Parts: sequence; C-alpha cells; structure tokens
Amino acid sequence: MTNLEKLRQAFSEGLGMEISGVTDDLQYGNPGWDSVGHMALVAAIERAFDIMMETDDVIGLSSFARAKEILSKHGIAFQS
Repeated sequence: MTNLEKLRQAFSEGLGMEISGVTDDLQYGNPGWDSVGHMALVAAIERAFDIMMETDDVIGLSSFARAKEILSKHGIAFQS
C-alpha cells in the first residue's frame, strides 16, 4: 500500500466516509468532518503512519492536501 493509499484509508476510517470521496478537494466542514470527526481523523492518521502530530499541525489540518504537507514534515513522501 502506498503512502497516498494509506492516507486515503485513514481519512475514510477517521471520517466514516467512502474512500472514493477522499480527494485533494476534501476540506474541513464537509459532511462528517466536524470537530469530533477531526479528532478521529487525527487518531487514524497517527495510527496509520506511526507518528504523533504536533498541536499546530492538528489545528492546521484543514484539507486532504494539507495533510500531505503536514506528513511530509515527518519524512513521509507522496508520489505526484
């Protein structure tokens, strides 16, 4: 499984949505991505990549595209 697939799976699991709905355009405020869903999403990402996100990153996690940027700070690369 690629890192991109792992991230899509984490979003799907954390937000309780179909994996097909996880795209770069997905942003906080979409159905299912509220404050409670946000914390479940953070936990799913941390589990999937075996990392601990910093508070600023948890707050700044506002879209799928932003999640890739945050994870790159942890040395996790994504193919274009």
